[in-house]
Amino acid sequence: MTRTFVSLLALVAAQPALADVVATATSPDKSIAVAVSIDNDGRASYAITRKGKPVIANSALGFLFTDAPKLDRYFALVDAKTSKSDTTWTQPFGEWQSIRDNHTDLVIRLKEKVRDQREMQVTFRIFDDGVGFRYTLPDQPNLHHANIADELTEFAIAEDGVAWWKPAYGWNREEYLYNATPISGVGTAQTVATFKLASGTHLAIHEAALVDYSAMNLQRFEGTKFKANLTPGSGAPKVSRDAGFSTPWRTIAIADDAPGLYYASRMTLNLNEPNKLGDVSWIEPGKFAGVWWNMIKGVWSWSRGPIHGATNAHVRQYIDFAAANGIKSVLVEGWNVGWDGDWFGNGNDMNFSQPTEDFDIKALSEYARGKGVRLIGHHETGGSVSHYDKQLDTAFKFAADHGERTVKTGYVSDAGQIERVDADGSKHREWHEGQWMVNHHQRVVETAAKYKVSIDSHEPVKDTGLRRTYPNWVAREGGRGMEYMSWAGKNPPEHEANMVFTQLLGGPMDFTPGIVSLKGSENSDIPSTLAKQLANYVVIYSPVVMVADTPEAYAQYPGAFQFIKDVPTDWSDTRVLNGEVGDYVTIVRKAKGSNDWFLGSVGDEQPRTTTISLDFLDPGKTYTAQVYRDGPNADYRTPNRHAITIESRPVKRGDTLTLALAPGGGQAIRFVAPGGAKGKRRK
Repeated sequence: MTRTFVSLLALVAAQPALADVVATATSPDKSIAVAVSIDNDGRASYAITRKGKPVIANSALGFLFTDAPKLDRYFALVDAKTSKSDTTWTQPFGEWQSIRDNHTDLVIRLKEKVRDQREMQVTFRIFDDGVGFRYTLPDQPNLHHANIADELTEFAIAEDGVAWWKPAYGWNREEYLYNATPISGVGTAQTVATFKLASGTHLAIHEAALVDYSAMNLQRFEGTKFKANLTPGSGAPKVSRDAGFSTPWRTIAIADDAPGLYYASRMTLNLNEPNKLGDVSWIEPGKFAGVWWNMIKGVWSWSRGPIHGATNAHVRQYIDFAAANGIKSVLVEGWNVGWDGDWFGNGNDMNFSQPTEDFDIKALSEYARGKGVRLIGHHETGGSVSHYDKQLDTAFKFAADHGERTVKTGYVSDAGQIERVDADGSKHREWHEGQWMVNHHQRVVETAAKYKVSIDSHEPVKDTGLRRTYPNWVAREGGRGMEYMSWAGKNPPEHEANMVFTQLLGGPMDFTPGIVSLKGSENSDIPSTLAKQLANYVVIYSPVVMVADTPEAYAQYPGAFQFIKDVPTDWSDTRVLNGEVGDYVTIVRKAKGSNDWFLGSVGDEQPRTTTISLDFLDPGKTYTAQVYRDGPNADYRTPNRHAITIESRPVKRGDTLTLALAPGGGQAIRFVAPGGAKGKRRK
């Protein structure tokens, strides 16, 4: 029997006895199959198999409204159509220069047989390594406007296993550590949520193309069955839209192992619309230094006063440091009026075109320009988002007028405490990922694009691949970054290996790596080795990457700093050589416009040894491997965390390397291609 026939037989067997399969389709390689069924009550559901085995069992489809009967029963199939597409598109920057989009579409139309006779369309897009699906609600006589209380979408994972997830609706937004629990022990989780079934199959559930809609969470309600749980707004409907729209895509990446999920995550980009901005040659990936870590440590302040960080003298020092080391930009936080007093969750005094009296932006931007460096602005809203909305045009014009090509935005307030002020003066409280904030972020990125400014958003809405449509949305935070290493309750050594196969499947993160001092607030020790700080520049992707420590710290560790100066932030190819969620990962990336490769490998609290093949190197060429590895007896728990061995050796395709990772450790390697300028340093 063919693989397609076996997959479809398995799908039919997985359906409830009183349900009829009304439509099926398979991925281009026939390994993944989707079946849509309708039961005797007219309830529609879908199921997914991979290689003939159930992955998602029978799972409901539909909507719950605040002002109309729910839409989930009395359905009959109107029609079902399949089509195929196989194209390749080029990114202006990213982890891969080109991305293939090879899929099968199954489009089904369902209509209520009785009552309002409303219609709903569901489009399944089936890739070789996952499935995306979305609803379309057409404008129709009995549905001109949709006030959605929630989706009735289910994800019935076919068997138990392990889940890696972080909780939804906590006060600290997305900035929680990942839990590792049985799938049957998950609560309400944010996406990306990652699962390893007992049979070994890996899944990651997320969403793509989140536009004018509320972000989706996953609520477990029975065994290993989950339902979509939309983030609330300040009113009764979680989503309110005129009919004639499509929802975001619900995505299920499917792979044999954790590295396979990383490749499957390209589906998120493929499910977004192409670039809407036209020429984006003005977007500048690269590294940036920052007037930042000393504030995180409490040495300097964002507010004005005797320890103000954003002074002319401090900023000139960082510009000089950046210029001397080939770093493109300098982030300055606390430069504007509004930081004095209690600004947390109360940013109504923030003015994004009025510098403080000790920050001469005209002189500093000219000084930076003369040294080939740009300033990166910072717009911290303190959660006062309507106040920020009123300033968008003036704020981004001010940034562009002073040569800023990137602005870091911030929304520091507790979850559910975003301040929205309507035209009538009424005040409301919104969630960071509700529909209103989703639309706000789109206003920001579109306004910034008018002034040729890119956005690096912190305390953001999650990444759902919109950087394809709006390439100036270069990065975001949305998780526990390096600043947590400065404070009590530090990130554990497994954190990076968790994020690679969870949050980073959604998109790049401004993690702010490179704290070579390994010291946080009150001189506290950071649970990492020095080599791991270097490896993070490869492991954690972002087109804009912070050189996060102070100039004084880098002067203390010039050998390690060399790798940070060399590593680029834009790539033509990426390969995940090995990895297990929360344990370890090794990634190699090829620098765009070069034949050099860069490797990063990080582990957890255990010492680990892995062997990798160098088959990614070009055949017939001898490369120089510049190795930065944990030194003898390096250990994140001891004063020996700084121990590092830096060495060079010739290597070629077909060779193997043994990577020994210390507890809390890592390894970074630059593979310099023959004929490459070893003395030239990358930005």
